[in-house]
Amino acid sequence: MKFNNTLLAIAASLLIPTALQASPAPETEALYQQHCASCHGADRLGGMGPALLPENLSRLQKPEAEDTIRNGRPATQMPAFADVLASESITALADYIYRPPARPPVWGRAEILDSNLLPYPQGTLPDKPVYQADMMNLFLVVEIGDHHVTVLDGDRMEPIHRFQSRYALHGGPKFSPDGRYVFFGSRDGWITKYDLYNLKVVAEVRAGINMRNIAVSADGKYVMAANYLPHTLVLFDASNLELMEIIPVENDAGESSRGSAVYAAPPRNSFIAALKDIPEAWEITVNEGAANVRRMQIDTLLDDFFFDPGYQHVIGAARDGKRGYVINLDTGNTVAQLPLPGMPHLGSGITWEYRGHRVMATPHFRTGAVSIIDMDTWEVIKTLKTQGPGFFMRSHENSRYAWVDVFFGPNKDKVHVIDKQTLEIVKTLQPAPGKVAAHVEFDRYGEKLLLSIWDKDGAVIVYDADTLEEEKRIPMNKPSGKYNVWNKIHYEEGTSH
Repeated sequence: MKFNNTLLAIAASLLIPTALQASPAPETEALYQQHCASCHGADRLGGMGPALLPENLSRLQKPEAEDTIRNGRPATQMPAFADVLASESITALADYIYRPPARPPVWGRAEILDSNLLPYPQGTLPDKPVYQADMMNLFLVVEIGDHHVTVLDGDRMEPIHRFQSRYALHGGPKFSPDGRYVFFGSRDGWITKYDLYNLKVVAEVRAGINMRNIAVSADGKYVMAANYLPHTLVLFDASNLELMEIIPVENDAGESSRGSAVYAAPPRNSFIAALKDIPEAWEITVNEGAANVRRMQIDTLLDDFFFDPGYQHVIGAARDGKRGYVINLDTGNTVAQLPLPGMPHLGSGITWEYRGHRVMATPHFRTGAVSIIDMDTWEVIKTLKTQGPGFFMRSHENSRYAWVDVFFGPNKDKVHVIDKQTLEIVKTLQPAPGKVAAHVEFDRYGEKLLLSIWDKDGAVIVYDADTLEEEKRIPMNKPSGKYNVWNKIHYEEGTSH
Protein backbone atom coordinates (compact mmCIF):
# COMPACT_ATOMS: atom_id res chain seq x y z
CA MET A 1 0.00 0.00 0.00
CA LYS A 2 1.13 3.54 -0.73
CA PHE A 3 0.95 6.24 1.91
CA ASN A 4 2.33 9.77 2.06
CA ASN A 5 2.15 12.64 4.52
CA THR A 6 -1.38 11.69 5.57
CA LEU A 7 -0.04 8.70 7.48
CA LEU A 8 -1.01 10.29 10.78
CA ALA A 9 -4.60 10.63 9.64
CA ILE A 10 -4.66 7.01 8.52
CA ALA A 11 -3.12 5.87 11.78
CA ALA A 12 -5.72 7.81 13.73
CA SER A 13 -8.56 6.23 11.78
CA LEU A 14 -7.09 2.78 12.29
CA LEU A 15 -6.80 3.20 16.06
CA ILE A 16 -10.59 3.17 16.43
CA PRO A 17 -11.39 -0.02 18.37
CA THR A 18 -12.25 -2.97 16.14
CA ALA A 19 -15.72 -3.31 17.63
CA LEU A 20 -16.59 0.18 16.40
CA GLN A 21 -15.38 -0.48 12.86
CA ALA A 22 -18.24 -2.52 11.42
CA SER A 23 -17.71 -0.39 8.34
CA PRO A 24 -14.83 1.99 7.61
CA ALA A 25 -15.30 5.63 8.53
CA PRO A 26 -15.85 7.88 5.51
CA GLU A 27 -12.48 9.48 6.16
CA THR A 28 -10.76 6.09 6.09
CA GLU A 29 -12.56 5.12 2.89
CA ALA A 30 -11.51 8.40 1.27
CA LEU A 31 -7.89 7.85 2.34
CA TYR A 32 -7.99 4.31 1.01
CA GLN A 33 -9.25 5.53 -2.36
CA GLN A 34 -6.59 8.23 -2.47
CA HIS A 35 -3.58 6.24 -1.32
CA CYS A 36 -4.24 2.50 -1.63
CA ALA A 37 -6.70 2.00 -4.49
CA SER A 38 -4.06 2.48 -7.18
CA CYS A 39 -2.31 -0.70 -6.01
CA HIS A 40 -5.06 -2.73 -4.37
CA GLY A 41 -8.17 -1.72 -6.32
CA ALA A 42 -11.01 0.63 -5.52
CA ASP A 43 -13.05 -2.23 -4.02
CA ARG A 44 -10.04 -3.99 -2.47
CA LEU A 45 -10.32 -6.50 -5.32
CA GLY A 46 -6.65 -6.31 -6.26
CA GLY A 47 -4.51 -4.60 -8.86
CA MET A 48 -0.74 -4.38 -8.87
CA GLY A 49 -0.96 -5.45 -5.25
CA PRO A 50 -3.03 -8.40 -4.07
CA ALA A 51 -6.69 -8.21 -3.15
CA LEU A 52 -7.06 -7.03 0.46
CA LEU A 53 -9.87 -9.43 1.26
CA PRO A 54 -10.15 -12.13 3.94
CA GLU A 55 -10.44 -14.80 1.23
CA ASN A 56 -7.22 -13.66 -0.38
CA LEU A 57 -5.39 -13.47 2.96
CA SER A 58 -6.74 -16.70 4.44
CA ARG A 59 -3.39 -18.50 4.18
CA LEU A 60 -1.56 -15.59 5.81
CA GLN A 61 -1.89 -15.33 9.58
CA LYS A 62 -2.42 -11.89 11.08
CA PRO A 63 0.99 -11.87 12.81
CA GLU A 64 2.57 -12.48 9.40
CA ALA A 65 0.48 -9.68 7.91
CA GLU A 66 1.64 -7.38 10.70
CA ASP A 67 5.22 -8.33 9.95
CA THR A 68 4.72 -7.50 6.28
CA ILE A 69 3.27 -4.09 7.15
CA ARG A 70 6.06 -3.47 9.63
CA ASN A 71 8.99 -4.63 7.49
CA GLY A 72 7.67 -4.44 3.93
CA ARG A 73 8.11 -7.09 1.31
CA PRO A 74 11.36 -7.29 -0.69
CA ALA A 75 11.14 -7.00 -4.48
CA THR A 76 7.69 -5.44 -4.35
CA GLN A 77 6.27 -1.95 -4.00
CA MET A 78 5.10 -2.75 -0.46
CA PRO A 79 7.26 -0.52 1.79
CA ALA A 80 8.11 -0.95 5.47
CA PHE A 81 6.21 1.16 7.99
CA ALA A 82 8.12 0.34 11.18
CA ASP A 83 9.61 3.84 11.28
CA VAL A 84 6.34 5.52 10.40
CA LEU A 85 3.50 3.80 12.25
CA ALA A 86 3.26 2.85 15.91
CA SER A 87 2.95 -0.82 16.70
CA GLU A 88 -0.68 -0.33 17.72
CA SER A 89 -1.43 1.26 14.35
CA ILE A 90 0.16 -1.64 12.50
CA THR A 91 -1.98 -4.10 14.46
CA ALA A 92 -5.09 -2.06 13.69
CA LEU A 93 -4.20 -1.94 10.02
CA ALA A 94 -3.79 -5.73 9.93
CA ASP A 95 -7.24 -6.09 11.53
CA TYR A 96 -8.72 -3.77 8.93
CA ILE A 97 -7.51 -5.68 5.88
CA TYR A 98 -8.97 -8.92 7.28
CA ARG A 99 -12.43 -7.35 7.59
CA PRO A 100 -14.86 -8.43 4.85
CA PRO A 101 -16.08 -5.71 2.49
CA ALA A 102 -19.63 -4.49 2.76
CA ARG A 103 -20.59 -6.64 -0.21
CA PRO A 104 -18.93 -10.06 -0.70
CA PRO A 105 -17.00 -10.14 -4.00
CA VAL A 106 -18.41 -12.46 -6.64
CA TRP A 107 -16.96 -13.29 -10.03
CA GLY A 108 -18.75 -16.15 -11.71
CA ARG A 109 -20.33 -17.03 -15.01
CA ALA A 110 -22.62 -14.00 -15.18
CA GLU A 111 -19.84 -11.53 -14.39
CA ILE A 112 -17.46 -13.11 -16.88
CA LEU A 113 -20.04 -13.13 -19.65
CA ASP A 114 -20.97 -9.50 -18.99
CA SER A 115 -17.32 -8.44 -19.16
CA ASN A 116 -16.64 -9.84 -22.64
CA LEU A 117 -15.76 -6.97 -25.01
CA LEU A 118 -15.47 -7.45 -28.78
CA PRO A 119 -14.27 -4.30 -30.55
CA TYR A 120 -13.24 -6.40 -33.58
CA PRO A 121 -14.70 -9.93 -33.68
CA GLN A 122 -12.64 -12.66 -35.29
CA GLY A 123 -12.50 -12.25 -39.09
CA THR A 124 -13.44 -8.58 -39.27
CA LEU A 125 -9.92 -7.15 -39.73
CA PRO A 126 -7.53 -7.56 -42.70
CA ASP A 127 -5.27 -10.61 -42.71
CA LYS A 128 -2.17 -8.68 -43.78
CA PRO A 129 0.03 -6.46 -41.61
CA VAL A 130 -0.56 -2.72 -41.96
CA TYR A 131 3.19 -2.01 -41.71
CA GLN A 132 6.47 -3.44 -43.00
CA ALA A 133 8.53 -5.55 -40.59
CA ASP A 134 9.68 -9.09 -39.92
CA MET A 135 6.62 -10.22 -37.97
CA MET A 136 8.64 -13.01 -36.37
CA ASN A 137 11.24 -10.58 -35.02
CA LEU A 138 8.91 -8.21 -33.22
CA PHE A 139 9.31 -7.49 -29.52
CA LEU A 140 6.52 -6.62 -27.13
CA VAL A 141 7.93 -4.35 -24.41
CA VAL A 142 5.80 -3.91 -21.29
CA GLU A 143 6.21 -0.45 -19.75
CA ILE A 144 4.89 -0.66 -16.21
CA GLY A 145 5.63 2.99 -15.45
CA ASP A 146 2.46 4.15 -17.18
CA HIS A 147 0.85 0.82 -18.20
CA HIS A 148 1.66 0.78 -21.90
CA VAL A 149 3.10 -1.74 -24.35
CA THR A 150 5.50 -0.87 -27.15
CA VAL A 151 5.70 -2.93 -30.34
CA LEU A 152 9.37 -2.87 -31.34
CA ASP A 153 10.91 -3.79 -34.70
CA GLY A 154 13.66 -6.29 -33.84
CA ASP A 155 15.59 -5.70 -37.08
CA ARG A 156 15.81 -1.91 -36.87
CA MET A 157 15.39 -1.77 -33.09
CA GLU A 158 12.88 1.03 -33.49
CA PRO A 159 9.38 1.39 -31.96
CA ILE A 160 6.49 0.73 -34.35
CA HIS A 161 3.53 1.47 -32.09
CA ARG A 162 2.70 2.12 -28.44
CA PHE A 163 -0.66 1.43 -26.82
CA GLN A 164 -2.23 1.52 -23.36
CA SER A 165 -2.60 -1.77 -21.54
CA ARG A 166 -4.78 -2.92 -18.70
CA TYR A 167 -3.48 -2.16 -15.24
CA ALA A 168 -0.55 -4.23 -13.93
CA LEU A 169 0.14 -6.84 -16.60
CA HIS A 170 1.51 -10.02 -15.09
CA GLY A 171 2.96 -13.36 -16.08
CA GLY A 172 4.19 -12.47 -19.56
CA PRO A 173 2.13 -12.23 -22.77
CA LYS A 174 1.34 -15.38 -24.75
CA PHE A 175 1.14 -15.67 -28.52
CA SER A 176 -1.01 -17.53 -31.01
CA PRO A 177 0.98 -20.22 -32.88
CA ASP A 178 1.22 -18.07 -36.02
CA GLY A 179 2.42 -15.04 -34.05
CA ARG A 180 -0.39 -12.78 -35.23
CA TYR A 181 -2.14 -12.40 -31.88
CA VAL A 182 -0.77 -11.73 -28.44
CA PHE A 183 -2.73 -12.29 -25.23
CA PHE A 184 -2.04 -10.25 -22.10
CA GLY A 185 -3.19 -11.03 -18.56
CA SER A 186 -3.49 -8.42 -15.81
CA ARG A 187 -3.40 -8.92 -12.07
CA ASP A 188 -6.97 -7.68 -11.80
CA GLY A 189 -8.21 -10.46 -14.04
CA TRP A 190 -8.44 -8.97 -17.52
CA ILE A 191 -7.38 -10.94 -20.59
CA THR A 192 -6.67 -8.79 -23.65
CA LYS A 193 -6.29 -10.16 -27.18
CA TYR A 194 -4.23 -7.88 -29.42
CA ASP A 195 -3.85 -8.13 -33.21
CA LEU A 196 -0.22 -7.46 -34.17
CA TYR A 197 -1.13 -7.24 -37.86
CA ASN A 198 -3.61 -4.40 -37.36
CA LEU A 199 -2.27 -2.97 -34.07
CA LYS A 200 -5.64 -3.14 -32.35
CA VAL A 201 -7.22 -4.68 -29.27
CA VAL A 202 -9.75 -7.13 -30.71
CA ALA A 203 -11.25 -8.82 -27.62
CA GLU A 204 -11.21 -8.65 -23.83
CA VAL A 205 -12.73 -10.49 -20.89
CA ARG A 206 -12.28 -10.40 -17.13
CA ALA A 207 -11.60 -13.93 -15.91
CA GLY A 208 -11.37 -13.21 -12.18
CA ILE A 209 -10.78 -10.70 -9.44
CA ASN A 210 -7.12 -11.52 -8.84
CA MET A 211 -5.48 -13.46 -11.66
CA ARG A 212 -2.01 -14.95 -11.74
CA ASN A 213 -1.40 -15.69 -15.41
CA ILE A 214 -2.75 -17.11 -18.64
CA ALA A 215 -1.71 -19.78 -21.14
CA VAL A 216 -2.58 -20.41 -24.79
CA SER A 217 -2.99 -23.97 -26.03
CA ALA A 218 -0.51 -25.38 -28.54
CA ASP A 219 -3.11 -25.30 -31.32
CA GLY A 220 -4.13 -21.75 -30.48
CA LYS A 221 -7.78 -22.67 -29.89
CA TYR A 222 -8.00 -22.08 -26.15
CA VAL A 223 -6.90 -19.65 -23.48
CA MET A 224 -6.84 -20.66 -19.82
CA ALA A 225 -6.56 -18.34 -16.81
CA ALA A 226 -5.39 -19.20 -13.29
CA ASN A 227 -7.03 -17.15 -10.54
CA TYR A 228 -6.13 -16.38 -6.97
CA LEU A 229 -9.64 -15.04 -6.45
CA PRO A 230 -11.98 -16.74 -6.97
CA HIS A 231 -10.32 -20.16 -6.68
CA THR A 232 -10.82 -21.14 -10.31
CA LEU A 233 -9.24 -22.01 -13.61
CA VAL A 234 -11.23 -20.51 -16.49
CA LEU A 235 -11.24 -21.79 -20.07
CA PHE A 236 -12.00 -19.52 -23.04
CA ASP A 237 -12.33 -19.91 -26.79
CA ALA A 238 -9.32 -18.00 -28.13
CA SER A 239 -11.21 -16.59 -31.13
CA ASN A 240 -13.34 -14.04 -29.26
CA LEU A 241 -12.50 -14.89 -25.63
CA GLU A 242 -15.91 -16.45 -25.11
CA LEU A 243 -16.33 -18.37 -21.86
CA MET A 244 -16.25 -22.14 -22.20
CA GLU A 245 -15.83 -23.53 -18.69
CA ILE A 246 -15.14 -22.52 -15.10
CA ILE A 247 -13.16 -25.17 -13.21
CA PRO A 248 -13.27 -24.91 -9.39
CA VAL A 249 -9.82 -25.54 -7.95
CA GLU A 250 -10.59 -28.09 -5.23
CA ASN A 251 -9.24 -31.41 -4.05
CA ASP A 252 -11.35 -34.51 -3.44
CA ALA A 253 -12.03 -33.36 0.11
CA GLY A 254 -13.54 -30.12 -1.15
CA GLU A 255 -10.66 -27.95 0.05
CA SER A 256 -10.10 -25.08 -2.36
CA SER A 257 -6.89 -23.49 -3.57
CA ARG A 258 -5.68 -20.43 -5.36
CA GLY A 259 -4.40 -21.12 -8.84
CA SER A 260 -0.69 -20.40 -8.67
CA ALA A 261 -0.08 -20.56 -12.43
CA VAL A 262 -1.12 -22.34 -15.62
CA TYR A 263 1.18 -23.37 -18.45
CA ALA A 264 0.73 -24.80 -21.94
CA ALA A 265 2.49 -28.12 -22.55
CA PRO A 266 2.65 -28.24 -26.38
CA PRO A 267 4.01 -31.79 -26.88
CA ARG A 268 1.27 -33.07 -24.59
CA ASN A 269 -1.54 -30.93 -26.06
CA SER A 270 -2.50 -30.01 -22.52
CA PHE A 271 -2.30 -27.39 -19.80
CA ILE A 272 -0.41 -27.87 -16.53
CA ALA A 273 -1.65 -26.00 -13.46
CA ALA A 274 0.29 -25.26 -10.28
CA LEU A 275 -1.85 -24.93 -7.15
CA LYS A 276 -0.99 -22.60 -4.30
CA ASP A 277 -2.71 -24.21 -1.32
CA ILE A 278 -3.10 -27.95 -1.91
CA PRO A 279 -0.27 -30.40 -2.71
CA GLU A 280 -1.34 -31.29 -6.22
CA ALA A 281 -0.46 -30.44 -9.81
CA TRP A 282 -3.10 -30.74 -12.50
CA GLU A 283 -2.90 -31.67 -16.16
CA ILE A 284 -5.92 -30.42 -18.10
CA THR A 285 -6.82 -31.63 -21.58
CA VAL A 286 -9.60 -30.13 -23.66
CA ASN A 287 -11.72 -32.41 -25.82
CA GLU A 288 -14.54 -30.93 -27.91
CA GLY A 289 -14.54 -27.87 -25.70
CA ALA A 290 -14.75 -29.76 -22.40
CA ALA A 291 -11.91 -29.72 -19.87
CA ASN A 292 -10.72 -32.95 -18.25
CA VAL A 293 -8.53 -32.78 -15.15
CA ARG A 294 -5.88 -35.32 -14.15
CA ARG A 295 -4.64 -34.78 -10.60
CA MET A 296 -1.07 -35.52 -9.56
CA GLN A 297 -0.45 -35.85 -5.83
CA ILE A 298 2.72 -34.15 -4.57
CA ASP A 299 4.55 -34.54 -1.26
CA THR A 300 4.48 -30.82 -0.52
CA LEU A 301 3.15 -27.49 -1.71
CA LEU A 302 5.00 -26.32 -4.81
CA ASP A 303 5.44 -22.91 -6.39
CA ASP A 304 6.85 -21.86 -9.74
CA PHE A 305 7.22 -24.59 -12.37
CA PHE A 306 9.90 -25.31 -14.96
CA PHE A 307 9.57 -27.93 -17.72
CA ASP A 308 12.19 -29.93 -19.55
CA PRO A 309 12.20 -29.36 -23.34
CA GLY A 310 10.10 -32.46 -24.04
CA TYR A 311 7.60 -31.71 -21.27
CA GLN A 312 8.24 -35.11 -19.73
CA HIS A 313 9.15 -33.62 -16.37
CA VAL A 314 8.21 -30.59 -14.35
CA ILE A 315 10.36 -29.08 -11.60
CA GLY A 316 8.60 -27.23 -8.80
CA ALA A 317 10.02 -25.22 -5.92
CA ALA A 318 8.99 -26.33 -2.44
CA ARG A 319 7.30 -23.65 -0.37
CA ASP A 320 10.08 -23.87 2.24
CA GLY A 321 12.48 -22.48 -0.37
CA LYS A 322 15.05 -25.21 0.17
CA ARG A 323 14.19 -27.96 -2.32
CA GLY A 324 13.07 -28.58 -5.84
CA TYR A 325 10.89 -31.54 -6.77
CA VAL A 326 11.15 -33.27 -10.16
CA ILE A 327 7.86 -34.86 -11.22
CA ASN A 328 7.36 -37.28 -14.12
CA LEU A 329 4.31 -35.91 -15.91
CA ASP A 330 3.32 -39.32 -17.32
CA THR A 331 3.23 -41.13 -13.98
CA GLY A 332 2.76 -38.20 -11.63
CA ASN A 333 5.56 -39.58 -9.46
CA THR A 334 8.31 -37.52 -7.85
CA VAL A 335 11.54 -38.88 -9.35
CA ALA A 336 14.11 -36.59 -7.71
CA GLN A 337 14.62 -33.85 -5.15
CA LEU A 338 17.10 -31.04 -5.69
CA PRO A 339 18.90 -29.00 -3.01
CA LEU A 340 17.94 -25.45 -3.98
CA PRO A 341 18.25 -23.48 -0.74
CA GLY A 342 17.71 -19.98 -2.08
CA MET A 343 14.09 -20.16 -3.35
CA PRO A 344 14.78 -20.61 -7.08
CA HIS A 345 12.88 -18.58 -9.66
CA LEU A 346 12.19 -21.62 -11.81
CA GLY A 347 9.88 -19.73 -14.13
CA SER A 348 12.98 -17.88 -15.30
CA GLY A 349 15.05 -21.02 -15.81
CA ILE A 350 16.78 -21.77 -19.11
CA THR A 351 18.51 -24.79 -20.65
CA TRP A 352 21.48 -25.46 -22.92
CA GLU A 353 23.84 -28.23 -24.04
CA TYR A 354 26.92 -28.64 -21.85
CA ARG A 355 29.49 -31.40 -22.43
CA GLY A 356 26.96 -33.67 -24.05
CA HIS A 357 24.29 -33.13 -21.43
CA ARG A 358 21.25 -30.89 -21.25
CA VAL A 359 21.53 -28.60 -18.23
CA MET A 360 19.16 -26.06 -16.76
CA ALA A 361 20.03 -22.99 -14.75
CA THR A 362 17.98 -20.84 -12.43
CA PRO A 363 18.59 -17.75 -10.30
CA HIS A 364 17.39 -17.51 -6.69
CA PHE A 365 15.17 -15.00 -4.92
CA ARG A 366 16.87 -15.27 -1.53
CA THR A 367 20.54 -15.82 -2.18
CA GLY A 368 23.16 -14.59 -4.64
CA ALA A 369 23.53 -17.75 -6.69
CA VAL A 370 22.68 -19.50 -9.94
CA SER A 371 22.09 -23.25 -9.68
CA ILE A 372 23.12 -25.33 -12.70
CA ILE A 373 21.48 -28.77 -12.89
CA ASP A 374 22.24 -31.83 -15.03
CA MET A 375 18.86 -32.84 -16.48
CA ASP A 376 19.95 -36.45 -17.06
CA THR A 377 21.02 -37.17 -13.49
CA TRP A 378 19.01 -34.40 -11.78
CA GLU A 379 22.07 -33.32 -9.84
CA VAL A 380 23.27 -29.78 -9.13
CA ILE A 381 26.61 -29.67 -10.91
CA LYS A 382 27.50 -26.11 -9.94
CA THR A 383 26.29 -23.26 -7.78
CA LEU A 384 27.62 -20.06 -9.28
CA LYS A 385 27.92 -17.14 -6.85
CA THR A 386 26.49 -13.80 -7.96
CA GLN A 387 26.46 -10.31 -6.44
CA GLY A 388 22.92 -10.70 -5.17
CA PRO A 389 19.64 -12.60 -5.49
CA GLY A 390 18.32 -12.59 -9.04
CA PHE A 391 14.99 -12.50 -10.82
CA PHE A 392 15.53 -13.18 -14.53
CA MET A 393 17.92 -15.34 -16.56
CA ARG A 394 18.01 -15.44 -20.35
CA SER A 395 20.02 -16.78 -23.27
CA HIS A 396 19.56 -18.08 -26.85
CA GLU A 397 20.66 -21.29 -28.49
CA ASN A 398 22.83 -19.25 -30.89
CA SER A 399 24.60 -17.37 -28.09
CA ARG A 400 27.53 -18.55 -26.03
CA TYR A 401 26.37 -16.42 -23.10
CA ALA A 402 23.62 -16.45 -20.49
CA TRP A 403 22.61 -13.24 -18.74
CA VAL A 404 21.36 -12.99 -15.16
CA ASP A 405 20.42 -9.94 -13.13
CA VAL A 406 20.88 -9.36 -9.39
CA PHE A 407 17.49 -7.73 -9.03
CA PHE A 408 17.30 -7.86 -5.24
CA GLY A 409 19.73 -6.10 -2.97
CA PRO A 410 22.31 -3.32 -3.22
CA ASN A 411 23.77 -4.45 -6.56
CA LYS A 412 20.48 -4.36 -8.45
CA ASP A 413 22.02 -2.03 -11.04
CA LYS A 414 24.36 -4.79 -12.24
CA VAL A 415 23.93 -7.76 -14.55
CA HIS A 416 26.23 -10.77 -15.01
CA VAL A 417 27.21 -12.45 -18.26
CA ILE A 418 27.96 -16.18 -17.92
CA ASP A 419 29.90 -18.32 -20.39
CA LYS A 420 27.70 -21.38 -20.90
CA GLN A 421 30.65 -23.73 -21.50
CA THR A 422 32.97 -22.63 -18.70
CA LEU A 423 30.09 -21.94 -16.29
CA GLU A 424 31.85 -18.79 -15.13
CA ILE A 425 30.90 -15.13 -15.00
CA VAL A 426 32.96 -13.44 -17.71
CA LYS A 427 31.62 -9.90 -17.45
CA THR A 428 29.58 -7.76 -15.08
CA LEU A 429 27.83 -4.73 -16.53
CA GLN A 430 26.51 -1.65 -14.74
CA PRO A 431 24.61 0.14 -17.52
CA ALA A 432 22.85 2.76 -15.36
CA PRO A 433 24.39 3.22 -11.90
CA GLY A 434 21.74 3.38 -9.20
CA LYS A 435 18.94 2.07 -11.45
CA VAL A 436 17.68 -1.52 -11.67
CA ALA A 437 19.01 -3.45 -14.66
CA ALA A 438 16.97 -6.57 -15.39
CA HIS A 439 15.33 -8.93 -17.88
CA VAL A 440 17.14 -9.70 -21.11
CA GLU A 441 15.47 -10.93 -24.29
CA PHE A 442 17.29 -11.90 -27.48
CA ASP A 443 16.14 -11.29 -31.03
CA ARG A 444 15.05 -14.30 -33.09
CA TYR A 445 18.60 -14.93 -34.35
CA GLY A 446 20.44 -14.59 -31.05
CA GLU A 447 22.50 -11.73 -32.49
CA LYS A 448 21.12 -8.79 -30.52
CA LEU A 449 19.50 -8.49 -27.13
CA LEU A 450 17.52 -6.02 -25.08
CA LEU A 451 18.09 -5.19 -21.41
CA SER A 452 15.67 -3.10 -19.32
CA ILE A 453 16.49 -0.18 -17.08
CA TRP A 454 13.53 -0.34 -14.67
CA ASP A 455 13.00 3.36 -14.05
CA LYS A 456 10.38 5.90 -15.05
CA ASP A 457 13.20 7.61 -16.92
CA GLY A 458 14.40 4.22 -18.12
CA ALA A 459 15.27 2.58 -21.40
CA VAL A 460 15.79 -0.66 -23.19
CA ILE A 461 19.44 -1.05 -24.10
CA VAL A 462 20.42 -2.88 -27.28
CA TYR A 463 23.55 -5.03 -27.00
CA ASP A 464 25.54 -7.02 -29.50
CA ALA A 465 25.13 -10.58 -28.20
CA ASP A 466 28.65 -11.62 -29.23
CA THR A 467 30.82 -8.60 -28.39
CA LEU A 468 28.65 -7.55 -25.41
CA GLU A 469 28.96 -3.95 -26.59
CA GLU A 470 26.10 -1.50 -26.17
CA GLU A 471 24.64 -0.27 -29.46
CA LYS A 472 21.80 2.08 -28.53
CA ARG A 473 19.29 3.09 -25.86
CA ILE A 474 15.58 3.44 -26.52
CA PRO A 475 13.92 5.65 -23.84
CA MET A 476 10.92 4.04 -22.13
CA ASN A 477 8.81 4.42 -18.99
CA LYS A 478 9.96 1.73 -16.56
CA PRO A 479 10.21 -1.10 -19.10
CA SER A 480 10.01 -4.54 -17.54
CA GLY A 481 9.58 -7.66 -19.67
CA LYS A 482 10.37 -7.88 -23.38
CA TYR A 483 9.03 -10.74 -25.47
CA ASN A 484 10.21 -11.77 -28.93
CA VAL A 485 7.56 -13.39 -31.14
CA TRP A 486 9.84 -16.02 -32.69
CA ASN A 487 11.42 -17.04 -29.40
CA LYS A 488 8.06 -17.40 -27.68
CA ILE A 489 6.15 -19.35 -30.29
CA HIS A 490 9.12 -21.67 -30.95
CA TYR A 491 9.84 -22.17 -27.24
CA GLU A 492 13.44 -21.05 -27.63
CA GLU A 493 15.60 -22.73 -25.00
CA GLY A 494 16.99 -19.46 -23.66
CA THR A 495 13.73 -17.75 -22.75
CA SER A 496 10.82 -18.33 -20.42
CA HIS A 497 7.79 -20.27 -21.59
